[in-house]
Amino acid sequence: MHRLFVAIRPPAPIREKLLSIMGGIEGVRWQNDAQLHLTLRFIGEVDRHRGQDVAAALGGVGGARFSISLNSVGVFDRRGKVDALWAGVTPHDDLRALHNKVDRTCQAVGIAPDQRAYLPHITLARMNHRSGPPNDFLSLHAGLSSAPFAVEQFSLFESELGRQGAVYHLVERYSLA
Repeated sequence: MHRLFVAIRPPAPIREKLLSIMGGIEGVRWQNDAQLHLTLRFIGEVDRHRGQDVAAALGGVGGARFSISLNSVGVFDRRGKVDALWAGVTPHDDLRALHNKVDRTCQAVGIAPDQRAYLPHITLARMNHRSGPPNDFLSLHAGLSSAPFAVEQFSLFESELGRQGAVYHLVERYSLA
C-alpha cells in the first residue's frame, strides 16, 4: 500500500523563513525542510494500481499559475488538544480552485471525496500531550507574512511514516500553465 498526498512545495526562501521562526515550544516535533508543503489533497492508502491511476489522472488537472503569500500562524486541535501548529497563506481562491480540481480528479479514479473543509496551510510542528503551550509562539508570530510567491507546479508525494516523523518521496510533478 502507498500513502499518497498532493501538495505544493514552497520555494526555498519561503521554507527558510518558516524554518527561521521554528522554536520556543518544548516537546513539539518541528517539521524539517523536506517536510514543508501546502497540502492540496490527502489521498491516503492506495494500492499500486490505484496510485498509478491517480498519478496519470493528475496530469490532466492543468490550470493557471498564481501567487500566494504567508499571512498568519495558527493551530489545529482535536478534542480540545492542540495537535498541530501551522502557517497560513492568502489568497485562498486560486488554491481552492486547484484543490477542487485535484479532488474531482481523485474522485474520477475512485478515491472517496475529501469530507473536510479545505484550509490552506503549511504545517510547522506536530504537538502532543507533552508539548508546551503555543501561546507565546502564536503571539510572537501573529504578523507572519511574506512577499507573494509563485505557484507554478504541484506534486504527488508518497508519505512513509516512521518514529521520527514522516519522510516524503516525490512521485510526480505537474506544471501549471
